[in-house]
Amino acid sequence: MKKSIALIGFIGFLIQLQLNGQVTITNGDNSLEISGSISTYYNFRSLDSGIVEKDKNRFSLRDAQIQLEGRKGKNWEYELQFDLADLAQSSVDPENPGLMDAYIKYKGFRFFQIRMGYGKIEWSRSSLTPFVYSAYWQRAEFLRGNFCSRRDVGVDLSKSFWKQRAQLNLGIYTGLGEQSLGGDNDASGALEYTGRFTLGWPTQYRYREIDDRKVKKPMFGLGVQARYTERNLPDGEFFPAGAAGEYGIKVINGKKLGYGFDAAFQWRGFSAQFEIQQFKITPRDTNSSFFYGYSVEQTGGHFYAGGWTSQINYSLKKLNLIVSARYEDYNINDLLVGNNERFSAAMAYQFDDFRSMIKAQFIHIIQEENIDTPDWKQQFRIGWQYQF
Repeated sequence: MKKSIALIGFIGFLIQLQLNGQVTITNGDNSLEISGSISTYYNFRSLDSGIVEKDKNRFSLRDAQIQLEGRKGKNWEYELQFDLADLAQSSVDPENPGLMDAYIKYKGFRFFQIRMGYGKIEWSRSSLTPFVYSAYWQRAEFLRGNFCSRRDVGVDLSKSFWKQRAQLNLGIYTGLGEQSLGGDNDASGALEYTGRFTLGWPTQYRYREIDDRKVKKPMFGLGVQARYTERNLPDGEFFPAGAAGEYGIKVINGKKLGYGFDAAFQWRGFSAQFEIQQFKITPRDTNSSFFYGYSVEQTGGHFYAGGWTSQINYSLKKLNLIVSARYEDYNINDLLVGNNERFSAAMAYQFDDFRSMIKAQFIHIIQEENIDTPDWKQQFRIGWQYQF
């Protein structure tokens, strides 16, 4: 009898794996789902005149992810997600770090849910949309995690209402982003405070870029958000290495206020997204290099950074094909003349929905701000993504 039960259980396990592409283990009111993804690509860049370094022309393993999602009863949830490809490199790339999620969530309180640990901050529709549900290999440049952190250690309180069409999130985080996993806070001991409100109509709007379901009624999603931190480093103290990001503005010795808006739409295979973010940055040092020699009277003691992006997509379901185009415009520091403009196009062929697909992306730099300018104008990337 025991052998028969074990055999039936094993057959059920195989069926579950075959149908859902993931392993589900249950024991009473405990449930654990195991899944993952692998993605690999080839990258090619058209370099500026006189540039000879071709190290970005390469094959690369982007992801080798394992995701564990667990539930106990109705109130407890937890998630652990990590990327072996980035852990092998000790990577803290904000768009694609080694450790992606490690948190617990309790849903038993009447007025809110609480999540504590490390994971994505409720900020930016693009950031919250999983990579595997996009036709692109990279997010828009100013949304990749160098203007503000995408993940951090902290607490998030959330409340859904109006039949889950609307949701409010309030968060408190260390403020060092992915570098917070290093242990201590910076010497200021300050925290970062975040808030986001989303609304979907006529039903809850998923964090997906593509309308692969060909919804028959137009769907809309809106989001507004804000984040604030004030950090005062004692003299002679510095932020942990890498915490300030590629442009030096991810963490600031001073005040940083961020706010943004995003919108999304989908209907009958067509979908579109728009997002805008702005940061008001006020360094403590009025002679900071961020002011480029301008006086306090000229700058008001602050500068702005941010940008906007718009994207359109179409799913040709019968051909298993997704096509997409994106434009982005961003400014690292508004005190310098000029801004950055990029155009991207993407195409994906689906062998098995989003579980197995070939993705290709082309990026063209239209205009560059005179800050840390790249040494290329076009980039092409093609590769394969597989979920299991």
